[in-house]
Amino acid sequence: MFAFFAENLAPIMFLSLIVVLLLGYPVAFALAFVGFVFGFVGIEMGLLPINLFGAIPDRIFGQMSNETLLAIPFFTFMGLILERSGMAEDLLDTIGQLFGPVRGGLAFAVIFVGAILAATTGVVAASVISMGLISLPIMLRYGYDRRVAAGTIAASGTLAQIIPPSLVLIILADQLGRSVGDMYKGALVPGLLLVAVYSAYIIVMSILRPASVPALPAEARLLRGWKLAGRVVTSLVPPLVLIFLVLGTIFIGLATPTEGGAMGAVGALILAAFNRRLELKMIKAALYSTAKLSSFVIFILLGARVFSLTFYGVNGHVWVEHLMTSIPGGEIGFLIVANLLVFFLAFFLDYFELAFIIIPLLAPVADSLGIDLIWFGVMLAINMQTSFMHPPFGFSLFYLRSVAPSRAYKDRISGATIQPVTSGQIYMGALPFLGIQLAMVIVVIAFPQLVTHYKAGQVTVDPSTIQLNVPMPDAGAENPFGTPAQPFGAPEPSDGAPAAPGFGAPAPDFGSPTPSFGAPSEPGK
Repeated sequence: MFAFFAENLAPIMFLSLIVVLLLGYPVAFALAFVGFVFGFVGIEMGLLPINLFGAIPDRIFGQMSNETLLAIPFFTFMGLILERSGMAEDLLDTIGQLFGPVRGGLAFAVIFVGAILAATTGVVAASVISMGLISLPIMLRYGYDRRVAAGTIAASGTLAQIIPPSLVLIILADQLGRSVGDMYKGALVPGLLLVAVYSAYIIVMSILRPASVPALPAEARLLRGWKLAGRVVTSLVPPLVLIFLVLGTIFIGLATPTEGGAMGAVGALILAAFNRRLELKMIKAALYSTAKLSSFVIFILLGARVFSLTFYGVNGHVWVEHLMTSIPGGEIGFLIVANLLVFFLAFFLDYFELAFIIIPLLAPVADSLGIDLIWFGVMLAINMQTSFMHPPFGFSLFYLRSVAPSRAYKDRISGATIQPVTSGQIYMGALPFLGIQLAMVIVVIAFPQLVTHYKAGQVTVDPSTIQLNVPMPDAGAENPFGTPAQPFGAPEPSDGAPAAPGFGAPAPDFGSPTPSFGAPSEPGK
């Protein structure tokens, strides 16, 4: 029994973590608890060194000094300020008026505003709640199918997961040991492609089921002509300028992600002040929420560090690598299994937990197979979007459920009685978009250049082509270092011919007479 336990300590430890998580304990404390328990067990069994946990303080302070993670509170604060300053409301109202005459116009507005909010806030909760509060009543008022309306809002909010400056992309880059800027560049095209496919789904619905996505009636389109054009400019230009300041400076290498986040936070404060919505109460609320989310992330990260210290100590990473590399199919087989693992774990874990627990185990295997880790990270980020879209822990669905009407109410504009939106309608509406997200994972696997375009312009060097040519002192005229200096006291070379190397008279043998510094001694004297 002892031998079996010692040989299989790594898989037993991993299964124990899953059991503790399923019991409902907080992830940060579950990770630390399992790490400490199995660490002490390994020490008692003689499998781990007795000073194992002496490395924990270094790991904790190492994370506290990680400048990459400093971008998380900056982007979170920026998103919360923008959300509370009414930018989402202005955008939805303006773009809804712009696309009003088109079937599905409100759905298009939700998708496009979701993309803009994703590029400025990077917070899923803020996007879903804002659009649920503002757009859902309007969509219900004018006869949208509840499933289509709920699914569009929930899915558009998850764009903040994949479109930079996504918080999960920052964490993935940190866990994969890659640049956040490269991760942002790689995720941009798949994120925009996802926006296009969402829009294509609405177009298909407008053709097949036009009654489910009606156009706005003429009396609801209050903005027309130059008034609408002016509103579009004043509503769209400020967030687009902010997007350029944040993402543009990161992409061109002018600012690091942390510096870009700091600029975004300042820009959000300026926009809120410009719109005369900057209040001390709002700033306090945003700071409180930012501190709460940042503390949540740090606690999970520290718990993951304790778990990984013990897991690596019992050669858990070797066990995972052998397990994953033994999968038939090589690279494709590994990608399929890795994505299936992330998809099913997403039923029980959110994206932060997946990033801290699963990614550190899969990344070394992907690297050993020669897989580009930026491509691998973007692929898993798209996959982890599904954690927001399916039960039992579909947070995007929960956010929408919290703001969707749960009982019939009388609309204040039309005067009609609006029926409630049920949880079943929210779940059914999310299914088509869940299928789109999974299809996007397959597209990224089939066309890696959608992500690897981030390498364009980078100078790559093949290590096998590097040659080290060290010039030797006797290389003559071809010596790039020039002719070596003559020994001290050697005669100058004549006719330009190089002098024979000499280092003075040879040392006398021991016991031979010592020459005088005067005239040479005669033989025998």
